[in-house]
Amino acid sequence: MRKSSWIRPYLKQNRLLFLWVIFLGLLTVFATGALMFTSGYLISTAATIPETILLIYVPIVGVRAFGIMRAVSRYVERLASHSLVLRILEKMRVRLYRMIEPQALLLRSRYRTGDILGLLSDDIEHLQNYYLTTLLPNIVAMVLYGGIVISLGVFSIPFAILFFAYIALLVLVMPWVSLLYARGKNAYMKQERNKLYQKFTDAVFGISDWMFSGREKSFIAGYEADEKEMLAIETKQARFATLRDFVGQLIIGVMVVSMVYWTNEQVVDGVFAPTFIAAFVLAILALSESFIPVSNAVSDGALYKDSLARLEQIEDAELLTWEEEGALEKITIDNENVTLRTENLTFSYADAKPVLQKLDFELKQGDKIAILGRSGTGKSTFLKLVQGALAPTSGTITLNGEPVNKLRPQIAETIAMLNQKAHLFNTTVLNNIRMGNQNATDEQVEEVARQVKLHDFIVSMPDGYKTQMTEMGARFSGGERQRIALARILLQDTPIVVLDEPTVGLDPITEKALLATIFETLQGKSLLWVTHHLVGVEKMDRVLFLENGTMIMNGTHQELLQKEERYRHLYELDRPIKL
Repeated sequence: MRKSSWIRPYLKQNRLLFLWVIFLGLLTVFATGALMFTSGYLISTAATIPETILLIYVPIVGVRAFGIMRAVSRYVERLASHSLVLRILEKMRVRLYRMIEPQALLLRSRYRTGDILGLLSDDIEHLQNYYLTTLLPNIVAMVLYGGIVISLGVFSIPFAILFFAYIALLVLVMPWVSLLYARGKNAYMKQERNKLYQKFTDAVFGISDWMFSGREKSFIAGYEADEKEMLAIETKQARFATLRDFVGQLIIGVMVVSMVYWTNEQVVDGVFAPTFIAAFVLAILALSESFIPVSNAVSDGALYKDSLARLEQIEDAELLTWEEEGALEKITIDNENVTLRTENLTFSYADAKPVLQKLDFELKQGDKIAILGRSGTGKSTFLKLVQGALAPTSGTITLNGEPVNKLRPQIAETIAMLNQKAHLFNTTVLNNIRMGNQNATDEQVEEVARQVKLHDFIVSMPDGYKTQMTEMGARFSGGERQRIALARILLQDTPIVVLDEPTVGLDPITEKALLATIFETLQGKSLLWVTHHLVGVEKMDRVLFLENGTMIMNGTHQELLQKEERYRHLYELDRPIKL
C-alpha cells in the first residue's frame, strides 16, 4: 500500500513545529505528574506537623511552580498545535481546490453532489482531527509509556514489568478491541452519512418537483427514518465507548492499588519515607489519564483511512494537481491559429447507450458554428469532451492535433465558456470582471466593460466599479450578469469561445441585444454555440443538428432553410427576431 501523500509531506514541511508541539505536550504531562507528586508529598509531610514551615517550603514552591507550568505549557501547546494544524489545513484546502477546480465538469459527471460535499466537509475535517486527537496525543502517550516503565525500572524491574502490562492493556489491547468493533460500523456510518448528503442535496435541487408532486411529507418521513437508524448505531457506539472507558478506569484503579501496595513495601524496607506513598500514588493517577484517549483515537482510524482513500481516489481519477502537472512537459498551442477537430468521436456513460456516435467535426480559426438539438441529444456531453473533462470512449478530439485531455492544465488558455448563468462573487464589480484575468489593470477592466456596454451603467451607481455585488449578483438583471461574464471572457482573450445557451431565461429584447453584443465583441474568434433556440443562428457560418448522438443536419443557415423542411419548420416556429 502506497504512503499517503496527504499526511507525511505536511509533517515533513512543518517538522520543527511538529517537534515543538510534541515537546510541549510532554512538558504538560510532566508538569501534571510533578504537580500531583509534590502535592501528595506536601499533604503527607504537612500531616506529620513539622516543627517549622521551612521543612515544607520547598514542596509548597514546587506545587505553585508546577501548577503554573502546567497551565502555561498547556496553553502554549494548544496554541502551537492549532497553529500547526491550521497551516496544514491551509495547504490541504488549497491543494484540494486546485485539484477540483480545473476538473469541475469531470467531478460533477462522476460524483454526485453529496459525494463532493462529503469530500469538502467531512474528509478534510477528519484529517484535522487526525493531527489533533490521534497523532499528537498518541505520540505523547507512547513516550510517557516508555518514561514510566523506565523510571519504575530504576527502583524495581518486576514492578516495572507489571506496569508495562497494565499500560499495554490501555494503549495496545483496548485500542485493538475498539478498532475491531468500530471498523465496520465507522465505515457503514460514513457510507450512510454520504447517502444522506446525496439524498438531501438531491432533494434541495429538486424541491419544486417534490412539492409539485405532493410527496414532500413522504420524503421528510423517509429522511427522518434514515436519521433515526444512524442515531441508533451512534447510540450503540456511544455505549461501547462508555463501557470501554469504564474498563479503562478500572485498570487505572488496579494500577493505583498496585502502586499503594508497592510503595508501602518500599517504606517497610526503608527505601522510601512514608511521605512518598501519596506522592507516587497521585502522580501515577494523574499520568495514567493520558492513556485513556488512545483507544478512542485508534477506533477512529477507519474514518481517517476512508477519508484518505476518498481524497486519493479523486486524485487518481486522472486528476493531476497543479504541482504534478507542472512537472509534465507543457504542450504549446498556437493560439493565433487553432483548429478543434473530432474524428469518429463516440462516448457513452458506463455501459449505457452511446450519447455521441462517430461524430466528425471541425472548427477552424474564426469559424462560427451552432450546434442545435433537443435536451438529451449529447450537446452538454460534447462540451465536456471539448474541455477535456471527459475522455472519448472511442475516436479522438484534438486541438491542433493534440488530444484535449493532455491539455487540461492549460485548456483555459485556449477555450473560454459563457454559461447559461454566470456565477458572480460577493466582491466589487471590478474584481468580478477581473476574474477573467487577475493581472488586468483597472483601465483594461473599464475597456472591456465599455465593449460589452456596461460602463455607463456601472459608473452610474454610487460606488461605480467599487460597488459590492452579492452572490449571483442579486442587484443585476440576467442580461447584465451575462455581460459581466462576457467582459471576463474578453479579458481572458482565448481564441475559442463556447456559448452554452447564454440567453436562456432572457426576454426577447434583452436576448437580441445580448446576442448582438456577443457577435460584435467576439469578432475574429472561433465560436461554438450550443443552443436549442434558433434566434441568431443566421449569424453563424454553419449549423449542426444533433439527434440521438448523431449529426442529422450540417450546413449554412440558408442551405438548411432550402434543403431541410424540418429545420425550416423549427425556424418558423421559433419566430426569431432579426438582428
